[in-house]
Amino acid sequence: MPTQIHSTAIVSGKAQIAEGVVVDPYAIIEDDVTIGEGTYIGPHTLIANGARIGKNCKIHKGAVVSTPPQDLSYKNEPTLFELGDNSTIREFCTLNRGTAKQHLKSSVGSNCLLMAYVHVAHDCVIGNNVIIANSVQMAGHITIQDYAIIGGLSAIHQFVTIGAHTMIGGHFRIPKDVPPYIIAGGWPVSFERLNIIGLRRRGFSKEALDALNDAYRILYLSKLNVSQGVEKIKSTMAITLEIQNLLDFIEASKRGIITARRHSSSGE
Repeated sequence: MPTQIHSTAIVSGKAQIAEGVVVDPYAIIEDDVTIGEGTYIGPHTLIANGARIGKNCKIHKGAVVSTPPQDLSYKNEPTLFELGDNSTIREFCTLNRGTAKQHLKSSVGSNCLLMAYVHVAHDCVIGNNVIIANSVQMAGHITIQDYAIIGGLSAIHQFVTIGAHTMIGGHFRIPKDVPPYIIAGGWPVSFERLNIIGLRRRGFSKEALDALNDAYRILYLSKLNVSQGVEKIKSTMAITLEIQNLLDFIEASKRGIITARRHSSSGE
């Protein structure tokens, strides 16, 4: 399919637009923009300087992509916002580019879904296959790893990391790091249990699930502190790939990990 640009769209002649891109009425595409094949740019969108958009993406009405950071230290340095292939950005999302003080870019990976009114702040790094529900609001410098799911109306504190394959319920404030493979929720956001159903759907073996259950029982249900729990996991368990990912996550955590909700269970 050839590129289709509506007559009312304002598209810079310097923008690099691949074959098969559709640009709807009243969209604005600035100079320093790259858009991959087959991507759809909806009406009344703004694709600002620094946008690097992959193939077969869908950016819906009113979204703004790669606008300047909401950061007082930003001095109009040339920075980027990257969007991977096959990702969908729904209505009125606001996606800011990075700053010079960290990544020089913000990024959302491939095969992601960002529902309406999501805000991705400067220097956020979102992995692949991530789903972020309506009106999730991110501060700067957040990392969300692959296959995470974030419930709607949640607010995520700056510098928080959310682990892979984790599901977080809606309408929560997330001030600390959330380890991989779990379900989290409540006030304050706390460990609830292993994300059994999600992990099964993604092909995790029974052995992997059993090992993760054991590790999280030690970490959250044994009355040990985090350091003691990590040492017990290392001394009593076989260190599988999933367990190593958990240990690496805890070691890298700068904000500390969430605590357990009282009376929670790591199984189904």
